[in-house]
Amino acid sequence: MRSTRHIGVIGAGIVGLALARELALRTPGTRVTVLEKEDRVAAHQSGRNSGVVHAGLYYEPGSLKATLCRRGVGLLKDYCAEHELPYRAVGKVLVAADADDEARLEDIERHAKDNGVPGVTRLGPAGLREIEPHTQGVAGLHSPSTAITDYSAVAEQLADDVRRSGGRVLLNTPVLDLRQDHSRVEVLTGEVEGERTIHRFDRIVVCGGLQSDVLARKAGASSDPRTVPFRGQYHELVPDRRHLVNGLVYPVPDPRYPFLGVHLTRHVHGEVMAGPNAVLATAAEGYRGRDWNPQEFARTLGWPGTWRLARRHWTVGAREMLVSASTAVFASQARRLVPALESADLVPAPAGVRAQALGRDGRLVDDFRVEDHGRVVCVRNAPSPAATSSLAIAEFLTGEYGLGA
Repeated sequence: MRSTRHIGVIGAGIVGLALARELALRTPGTRVTVLEKEDRVAAHQSGRNSGVVHAGLYYEPGSLKATLCRRGVGLLKDYCAEHELPYRAVGKVLVAADADDEARLEDIERHAKDNGVPGVTRLGPAGLREIEPHTQGVAGLHSPSTAITDYSAVAEQLADDVRRSGGRVLLNTPVLDLRQDHSRVEVLTGEVEGERTIHRFDRIVVCGGLQSDVLARKAGASSDPRTVPFRGQYHELVPDRRHLVNGLVYPVPDPRYPFLGVHLTRHVHGEVMAGPNAVLATAAEGYRGRDWNPQEFARTLGWPGTWRLARRHWTVGAREMLVSASTAVFASQARRLVPALESADLVPAPAGVRAQALGRDGRLVDDFRVEDHGRVVCVRNAPSPAATSSLAIAEFLTGEYGLGA
């Protein structure tokens, strides 16, 4: 008789929960335990984002992002329908402000078609106004299948699926240490000065988000890349100005720079958000400008890649800091997409923090990255579109790393 396999997942964000569900439902003889330090699921990136279900416009064809995003969209849409979770294909337009932007649309359109994104069309100024009447640009690209959902609700449902399938989701269970030998992995949880518990597993998967590199190091992984936190400030349009945006309005990304810039997104519950920008956070979970963790900030500043990135993009960094500090400047960035917006139309909204893997050479890790260290699988980089791709990432991890064997 086959013995029960015990697999642990560290992190109850949407990727960790999707993996736990995949293992609990589809791998007979496996018992799954999710370890989460917070008192709720989706406490960080999974519950603090724009809610966009990405169609796969930008990603390099053949990359994990492209492959898993396209697979993930279909899985997520079906999952939301099955569980009566919100899912609306509101569409997205990329707005070209000038000729340089318009030229970059060609590469994006080619990537979108290579990735199999349905219905993508080029737009002139009149076509832009038909879809988003308050935008202004010389050209655009329309992705009608790009959608929105509530990722917190999706995460809660995934956690319920895990529990109903015999798995466990242990909240308020911070991981202090882990060690492995040839036969098992031991994970120490609890408070530094309080009661501690040892959990024993056959395999562990680290889906730690903002803490992923700290946890990976405990598994014996390299310090390269380092997880660097970038705080993204959002503003919300006041209710009587929400009509200015029908769906999702984005600038054309500039490949010279690491972040997209301010964009406008309608949420499933009716709000319209502007943002986020991106500034270096002074704590791993630093959602407010005044949040400060000296040890975590020192780790970020002590990483050679941080300074190499800063030297390469210091002008963009200075601009992002100014955008974060001033509602008027923030509004000026949003006005590049929707000229009718004024500072008075925006009110501050809760910020998010993006966990971004940064190499020693100062280059941001673009694709998803997963590493295998003995009995521990470490998800080292899973930024956007990880939420969109979460169910496909779960399939990939289960098959590629032998978790279902």
